[in-house]
Amino acid sequence: MLTSQKHLFSLEDNITYLNGAYMSPQLKSTEEIGIANLKKKSQPYSISPADFFTQRVILKKRFAALIEAPNYQNIAIIPSVSYGTATVANNIKLKAGDEIILVDEEFPSNVYTWRRLAKTYGAHIKIIQPPSGFKDRGRLWNEAILNAITNKTALVAMAHVHWADGTKFDLKSVREKTRTVGALLIIDGTQSIGALPFSVKDLQPDALICGGYKWLMGPYSLGVAYYSDVFNNGKPLEDNWMNKLHCEDFTQLTQYHDEFQPHAGRYSVGESSNFIMVPMLINALEQLIQWQPERIQEYCQFISGDALGKLREQNCFIEENDFRGQHLFGVYLPKEMEMQNIKQRLQEHNIFVSYRGKAIRVSPNVYNQKEDFDKFLSCFNAF
Repeated sequence: MLTSQKHLFSLEDNITYLNGAYMSPQLKSTEEIGIANLKKKSQPYSISPADFFTQRVILKKRFAALIEAPNYQNIAIIPSVSYGTATVANNIKLKAGDEIILVDEEFPSNVYTWRRLAKTYGAHIKIIQPPSGFKDRGRLWNEAILNAITNKTALVAMAHVHWADGTKFDLKSVREKTRTVGALLIIDGTQSIGALPFSVKDLQPDALICGGYKWLMGPYSLGVAYYSDVFNNGKPLEDNWMNKLHCEDFTQLTQYHDEFQPHAGRYSVGESSNFIMVPMLINALEQLIQWQPERIQEYCQFISGDALGKLREQNCFIEENDFRGQHLFGVYLPKEMEMQNIKQRLQEHNIFVSYRGKAIRVSPNVYNQKEDFDKFLSCFNAF
């Protein structure tokens, strides 16, 4: 099992950071790489034409390894999840009456794109809500999603875990059902990839889109996406010089080419060579590959298990292990506990979490320890 990796981060000793779903702290090594590459542009003559391409390829290969994608050329470099979903929407045609399935209270970047797409074609958005009570909540929500997929379904857009409370969705069953009706499966992996095992080879999604600054531990404004071969001949959002064929030859750039780079190479954002952020994200991905998401889940369960058991004894609801991420979960309070009182105590103890809907969202990682959850629990013990 992993041990605490806090020494690899610059977190202050008086801070208990249980908020990786908001934004991950940065590895010291990633920070050093960012600073070194920031300084590099002060000597632009040290940046060669080859540098525009080598790090991009490495980044794609590392992300492909993390998600078990067979071909790194199916990876695109994107600035945000909204850019990644817009790329998908730009290459989909629907029929009037088609349905797009979303889960309730999804993150906005995985909603607005599909609302616009539905409006364009006269399709319908179908939102699958969780059950009204807590009993069997995760299981029943998953069943409702599967039951909602019909011959009218053109697209299912969802996350692996819900961003607000970590409810885990059975993507394998969803993929099997979408195949029977010919629907696309588009996954937002921002709150799971890096901390939760995921295999493109096994699940075969049509697209997997990830912001890089949360569980991938990279810088803000850089992300990565996998696009299956379904999108090999699609239309990118922009015609930048780097998504065109033969762009590597600087002497021939004005010999304009209409052909695109193969596979998802056409979908990378302009200036995706980003000499500062790309090496930073590469470093973070290499560390995640070394740690292994499965071991991160195991470690997060180990450090949180005792505290969560005691919170359940106080009638707090936390989803059962089989239906939530170990790295991200919601704590729902019983009626006798006042949310504002808990917030105040957490703040007084320098414990950082998030509040999403009616849940206290807790999101640990390898920089946390069991002692962090002891402190967290202490803020509930007076009730």
